[in-house]
Amino acid sequence: MTSELKPKIVVLGAGVAGLTSALLLARTNLYDVSVIGKFLPGDLDIEYTSPWAGANWMSFVKDDEVLERYDRITYAEIARLAKEHPEAGIWPKKVIEYVRADDLIKNNPLLGGLLDARPWFADMTPNFKQLTPAEMPKGYVQGITYDSYCFNPLIYLPWLVSQLLSHGVSVRARTVSHISEAFAHHASGQPAHLVVNCTGLMACRLGGVMDDKVYPGRGQTVLVRNHAPAMYDITGCSDADDELTYIMSRPAGGTILGGCYQKDNWNATPDPNMAQRIIRRCLEICPELESEGKLDIIRHNVGLRPSREGGPRVEKEKREEGWVVHNYGAGGAGYQSSYGMATHVVELVGEALAS
Repeated sequence: MTSELKPKIVVLGAGVAGLTSALLLARTNLYDVSVIGKFLPGDLDIEYTSPWAGANWMSFVKDDEVLERYDRITYAEIARLAKEHPEAGIWPKKVIEYVRADDLIKNNPLLGGLLDARPWFADMTPNFKQLTPAEMPKGYVQGITYDSYCFNPLIYLPWLVSQLLSHGVSVRARTVSHISEAFAHHASGQPAHLVVNCTGLMACRLGGVMDDKVYPGRGQTVLVRNHAPAMYDITGCSDADDELTYIMSRPAGGTILGGCYQKDNWNATPDPNMAQRIIRRCLEICPELESEGKLDIIRHNVGLRPSREGGPRVEKEKREEGWVVHNYGAGGAGYQSSYGMATHVVELVGEALAS
């Protein structure tokens, strides 16, 4: 089918959700796809979540078959990419997770399957193992380890763009204030048949969407040049209920130290006191981070996770202008669920255009 005859689709949003959705749609060779976004890879802005993400696969899903499917599909695809496309910036890395006694008692819903001795992905991830007390630091009552992956967003997002360009997809900077405007921004100059809405956190402000269930989950991290031997995750911390402890080593060097999850907090300025607490907690679980007795700090980061009450919105909607397929609200799971959510988008686009 020539591009003139293919249904025209505009993907609104150029974060990991939008770029991945566009790529899977383009791979079908059934659609003429264009991507527009207020921000593009290379931009750094507090409204543009994807560059600030820790960006790994460390599932916290519990008792949700839809979200499990998203994570399962994504794990298989990034395992393939890590092997076949090392230039994509995806790195195989061992995960070590520890559970504190207090968190076992609280059963914090944010922690999901991390509190299960044998979570749903145990039979899927290579080298899954339950840790014995002798294998954990003092003060932890449960632990697991398995093989997973970490992304470097500053490499991976431009790689996604390169893949889109190789499929003939236009990627352009455009700002729209209402979802209906996106129909007029296909690269062909013709009206789009369908829009895929991947506006993330800004779905709460986009005209025609204005989703009041969407909120920022503020995260603060410290990027250092030091290297960690694994990715670490702790179920909570004693400093504050909304603070977390995690370590993510990245492809091409550098390690992310985190963090926090502060609901409805839009503040883009790093808190120096929190940064010190983050560093202290990370060194307690991974003293190997310090080389020659110090941390080599590159940058203090703040990102706003595009979270949503009730979970992500992946569904189709018939509007006067045409069909819209929504894909936003993944919160902290944007990368680890990206291919699964985009696969769902492709299914919904097929259903919408067939109708």
